[in-house]
Amino acid sequence: MLRSRLLLGLSAVFAGITVSLTILGLWYNLFLVIFAIPFGITTAILWYHATGRLQKKVEREAAYRDPNRGFGSPRGGGRRRTRQRTRGQSRARTSSRARERARWQAREQARWEAREGDRRRATVNGSSGPSPAEAYRILGLDVDADDEAVREAYREKVKDVHPDRANGNEEAFKRVNRAYERVRSDR
Repeated sequence: MLRSRLLLGLSAVFAGITVSLTILGLWYNLFLVIFAIPFGITTAILWYHATGRLQKKVEREAAYRDPNRGFGSPRGGGRRRTRQRTRGQSRARTSSRARERARWQAREQARWEAREGDRRRATVNGSSGPSPAEAYRILGLDVDADDEAVREAYREKVKDVHPDRANGNEEAFKRVNRAYERVRSDR
């Protein structure tokens, strides 16, 4: 919600209420200033979110977060380091995290490509699923049927063989789905 007009408008309204309560509190009764504080906090949060600064802060913190640690848990079992890091040490730590994240992303990409390659090999030349002619036969259609007829035939067949129905058949349901996918991919 970067630069949302609605949030900026709400922020302005809350700012007006905050200022009004503060002035009335200083003029009439200091007790009203206590009511102004929550409105001021809400104003700051809404403005921070509407201008996009909250999103940038969250993204910046997420980039530095170690995926092996829990959310927000400091390293070392709750102990914080008391020694200040120099600029070079901080940069070295950040770059090592970046290298670690790049290695992790490369491993995930390799796994994903391996899975996709297995799927592609399983369906080479239609070895998985019915042939186009068989797919039309399963759906009870002619080869020259239009898209609407294919969709209607698929819906009717699925309703008849759905496993949740009393006379449903899971294998027939899968066969109808594969046939429909084959017909759609051939168009």
